[in-house]
Amino acid sequence: MPEPTPVLPEVLDQIRALPASDNRLIICDVDEVILHLIRHLEDYLNARDLVFLQYEYRLTGNIGRAADRGVLSSAEVRNHLLAFFDEISHAQDLVDGADRALGTLSEHWDIVLLTNLPGSHNKPAREKLLDSLGVPFPVVTNSGPKGGAVAALAANRSGPVVFIDDSPTNHSSVQASLPSSVQIQFIADQRFLGATEPEAHIDLLTGDWQETAAFIRSIL
Repeated sequence: MPEPTPVLPEVLDQIRALPASDNRLIICDVDEVILHLIRHLEDYLNARDLVFLQYEYRLTGNIGRAADRGVLSSAEVRNHLLAFFDEISHAQDLVDGADRALGTLSEHWDIVLLTNLPGSHNKPAREKLLDSLGVPFPVVTNSGPKGGAVAALAANRSGPVVFIDDSPTNHSSVQASLPSSVQIQFIADQRFLGATEPEAHIDLLTGDWQETAAFIRSIL
């Protein structure tokens, strides 16, 4: 039966290149989970007289001009995101505690970083940055909802699978493709975290890596 969100061929190629393992698995997002995104994006927007209109999880329709709060078109938002990632992918700040928590968890879990990163040319910069920050785990770049990629990563695994991501869209996609996974919605920015109402399939909503690591350890 095909996954509700199919995995893209170029993503499946990256997954097939990973070492085979049946160990328990943590699939972890990067932006706003391991690396700060919102604080950098807000700085980028403010420098161009643009603002978030609300602290909620959508970009199209939620970025506007500071002067009159006029909403940017989807094409304008996309162009700004491409420029933003080209500018910042090599220099994002680490979310406090992410390196220590993942390093400790990696003693008992396989860890794969699944990131929606605009521009394939930005992947080497992201890998180099993560490695320099003490997060030296395999990076798989995805596009769109992550359910199919998560199901492919989890195939043939006998242990539990934990999915960590900030996006409600990605969590809904994973719930459709791999409902047996443990889902942690991690949002580093306290404003967006406070404005988020988790769906029923979210096992933990947090912005704290100590809490996240303790929760994952409790699974065993």
